[in-house]
Amino acid sequence: MNNTYTKQLLISIFLLLNLTNISYGASNDIQISIKNGRFLPSEIDVPADTKVKLTIENLDDTPEEFESYDLNREVLIKAKSKASFYIGPLSPGIYKFEGEFSPETAQGVVRVK
Repeated sequence: MNNTYTKQLLISIFLLLNLTNISYGASNDIQISIKNGRFLPSEIDVPADTKVKLTIENLDDTPEEFESYDLNREVLIKAKSKASFYIGPLSPGIYKFEGEFSPETAQGVVRVK
C-alpha cells in the first residue's frame, strides 16, 4: 500500500467511527422506580429515533415484571434490585407498559416525540 492510500483509509475509518458514535454512542438514561406496585414516573417522554436506556429500580419486597407488547420487552426486576435495558430508536407515538404482577396499578406509557 502506498502512503496516500493508507492515509485515506485511516481518515475514512476515523470518520466512520465518529459518525457511529454520534448516532449510536450517546444514549439517554431514564430512571423508573417501582414502589407500592406502581411505576414512578408512570409517563416518560423520549426523543424519536434515539436509543434510550431504561433503568428500573424495584423498591418493593416482591418482584415485578416490566412488560410491554408495544416495546417488545419483558424484563423481570427482582425485589429490592435494579434492571437496565435499551429501547429504541422509536418512531413518534405512545407505547404502553405494565407490571405483569400488578397490572391494575403498575401501568405506564412512553411518549415518543
